[in-house]
Amino acid sequence: MRAKLETVLQTVNHVLLGKEPQVRLALTCLLAQGHLLIEDLPGMGKTTLSHALAKVLGLSFQRIQFTSDLLPGDILGTSVFDKDTGQFVFHPGPIFAELVLADEINRATPKSQSALLEAMEEGQVTIEGATRPLPEPFFVIATQNPVSQGGTFALPESQLDRFLMRLSLGYPGKAAEKALLLGESRRSLLPTLPALLDHAELALIQAEVPKVRASDALVNYVLRLVDATRTQPQFAWGLSPRASLALLAAARAWAFLAGRDYVIPEDVQAVLPSVVGHRLRERADPAGHGAGSLVQWLLREVPAL
Repeated sequence: MRAKLETVLQTVNHVLLGKEPQVRLALTCLLAQGHLLIEDLPGMGKTTLSHALAKVLGLSFQRIQFTSDLLPGDILGTSVFDKDTGQFVFHPGPIFAELVLADEINRATPKSQSALLEAMEEGQVTIEGATRPLPEPFFVIATQNPVSQGGTFALPESQLDRFLMRLSLGYPGKAAEKALLLGESRRSLLPTLPALLDHAELALIQAEVPKVRASDALVNYVLRLVDATRTQPQFAWGLSPRASLALLAAARAWAFLAGRDYVIPEDVQAVLPSVVGHRLRERADPAGHGAGSLVQWLLREVPAL
């Protein structure tokens, strides 16, 4: 099974050039049954990564383009009166897919952003008084432009906390960009990607990830990291219990991808920036621009053993 996962990584890396660490983190997030937020400038490959993952994992895919005039019903679906039957018939929205790309989520109003909250947290949506389950598996990959760009609405902390990880793809290296310029369009490669996993295999892998062993000493390391955010004065607020659970779940998935059935401190350190970066604020910088330095402080100052 791990050999198949390595093939998945290689296939996606063939489409998204020069982003091996980010692709591995994205797959880690999905195996840990979390949701992923990708923050970057337009044109960096966010949509390509999402579509490629859906193809190789054999998942149904829907893209929702978030705009300022998007309504919750455009995401969840709505009931339409059928004159032949004399009844209202529910037409499901694009949220009823196994992998949903919420593109440029911070260009929509908070009302539309909040339509994703129940879906991401509960795996279901309530529409017109009826609760409707979402498919299994169900993954949301949201992309957002930097808040400094015009026409954006910053995601509130309650929404950010629903994302297990936040990534930034960044500019490609020179060699990768040259290969991109000289090769065929990455978008044209997407339809040719094979489905390397079926639903049963993916469900089996996701069931195995929580079984990856975390020793008492490893759990204590996670607790020390979390406690430091709650007691040190430079942190505006500490990490929640949900964040500590997310950190351990991501570390287990990272270890599983590495071919181990146990977690080591390096696994926690590998996923820490992506898991806690969007959950931290520096007391002197409530806008969140200093979160990266807080993560580096944790990696440097909190002992692993």
